[in-house]
Order: sequence, then structure tokens, then C-alpha cells
Amino acid sequence: MSDPRLTYDAFAKAAPAAQAALLAMGKAVDESGLDKSVVELAKLRVSQINKCAFCLQIHLNVARRLGVPAEKIDLVATWEEAGVFTEKECAALAWAEALAHLSDGTVSDEVHARARAQFSESELMWLSVAIANINAWNRLGAAYRFTPPVPKKVKAAA
Repeated sequence: MSDPRLTYDAFAKAAPAAQAALLAMGKAVDESGLDKSVVELAKLRVSQINKCAFCLQIHLNVARRLGVPAEKIDLVATWEEAGVFTEKECAALAWAEALAHLSDGTVSDEVHARARAQFSESELMWLSVAIANINAWNRLGAAYRFTPPVPKKVKAAA
């Protein structure tokens, strides 16, 4: 494990306006009505791609609290082969990967059409905002090696 270059708390203290802006962006997505479980799956996948342990742990905790099934959390890295995701979740994950890999070029018409078949224009816009936000957080968390938070205990489903 690499040593942190800056702690999350030090970042928040040094750049409170930036932290507040990123948190506000996330709150706007939360209030948009977009399915929170789908958003968390997208955030998990983007955080895996960007190798941000801090954000990955945060969103694992959130996904568990939301009741996202363990098999989906466990298999999000291999979602295309897993066979446990809905078509809507697959479209969101494909969209998330396309937006995380923009250095590869533009988002294809095929990926856009797949996403639009599952999401309204407004929903896809909010999903894109969520992905842009997690990409921003990932760049901070990975660059400064924020220490992942200790996972919280989750009650087993009855």
C-alpha cells in the first residue's frame, strides 16, 4: 500500500469550497430521482477503472446500505459476463465505462443508443453528472492516495 500524500480531512480543510462543490453535485444527483442503486453501480465501476481505493470503499459502503445484492457488488468489474445485471444496469455500466475512458476517444453512438433505450434524456444527463462527479473525486483520491475509510458493518438481509 502506498502512503497517503494528503488525507481526505486535510483536503477538506484546505479546499472547503471545492469539497462543498463536489458534495453539492452529488446531492443534486441524489435529489434527481435517478435510481440510487444504478448510480452506485456506476460509481463502483468508475472507481475501479480509475483505481481509487478511497472512492471504491465509500461506494461499496453506500451500495451495501442501499441493499444492492452482494453478487452485483462482487461482479461489477466483470458485469458484461456476470449475467446478474438488468439491461438498465448494463446500459449504465457501459455508459460509465465510456465516460471513464474518454482518453480512448468519444462515446460511441452504440453506447449512447443503448443508454437512451434504458434512460430518459433527463435520467441519462443525471447519470452523466454522477459519472463526471465520481471521476473528479477519483482523480483527487487517487492522486493524493486518500486512505480508504474503514467499512461499516452492514446488517445481513433477512
